[in-house]
Amino acid sequence: MSKVFKKASGHENITLYLGKRDYVDNVDSVEAVEGVLKVDPANLNGRKVYLYLACAFRYGSEELDVMGLSFRRDIWVKRIQVYPPEGPTSAKTPMQESLMKKVGDQGHPFSFQMPMNLPCSVSLQPGPGDAGKACGVDFEVKAYVANDIENPDEVIKKKDTCRLIIRKIQFAPNNNKTGPRVEISKQFMMSDKPVHLEIALGKEIYYHGEPITIKVKANNETTKVVNKIKVFVEQTASVVLYSSDNYTKPVCTEEFGETINANSTFEKEFQLTPLLGDNKEKRGIAVDGRLKYEDTNLASTTLGQGGDKEMRGIVISYKVKVNLMVGSGGLLGGLTASDVTAEVPLILMSPKPAV
Repeated sequence: MSKVFKKASGHENITLYLGKRDYVDNVDSVEAVEGVLKVDPANLNGRKVYLYLACAFRYGSEELDVMGLSFRRDIWVKRIQVYPPEGPTSAKTPMQESLMKKVGDQGHPFSFQMPMNLPCSVSLQPGPGDAGKACGVDFEVKAYVANDIENPDEVIKKKDTCRLIIRKIQFAPNNNKTGPRVEISKQFMMSDKPVHLEIALGKEIYYHGEPITIKVKANNETTKVVNKIKVFVEQTASVVLYSSDNYTKPVCTEEFGETINANSTFEKEFQLTPLLGDNKEKRGIAVDGRLKYEDTNLASTTLGQGGDKEMRGIVISYKVKVNLMVGSGGLLGGLTASDVTAEVPLILMSPKPAV
């Protein structure tokens, strides 16, 4: 095992060990969260040691909790007793075997299996002047010393707890499917013929940082001129947990000075590359969950999120739009100007790392 993630409590009664902090959601299965908890019983004074895995939605700063308001809502929580052990211990996985060699006899293996319908780790980017933790979905593994596994009246000292933030992530499935395609026609005032617009993506799935190829075909049967072509990628973050709010923001926009003359056709491929680096100052842009001191990227498209909306948190989707800016002219001027817009869905994700 190349790296071990470790966090000890302030009193050093308990120490949490994980072999990794990223857990993959394969849509039809989710990797188990496996680790080892080291327990020094010398100073427990008859208390027990518990562990939980929680998926939570945070929609405010922790600093505001002093007002008596809760800005965190648990979507899913699983608690277990680690010490004293309850019942026979299950067989250790290779990762746990490796961790036990580092921990020694005081180590206690544990495992959590997340349900498949939990959201992935994602947060909404705060503005440049915002303070506190960002709104979003996060996961944590937390160990604590207490008399009871879940007693709201029991005061648990901070020095008797330790926790590690983890991420639930999805990688792009392996496929070479053809990208989506759409075709529309639009007629204008004072014109008996339309503009036909067809757009298609080069493939169905694109990776973060990869140029997106957009194929544009147009047939301008009118007497008007298309003066400009605007191509952009929009991100929609659907916060379905509490209000079904949708936040749609452009994450990449380019204008091209291409013209399509009256009664003529046009065909060309354009490329856009949406990057988080170009959206650092935009409040509310959704990003993949980040661990401390680690960089991240624009939030990945959410796959396979159906069922109970109470379990879904934030759902991410993208679309590519092409806008033909049809110029005005003649005696009516701007009254006859208009645009032709078509859109297709985009799947934007990270590739699965090589094993």
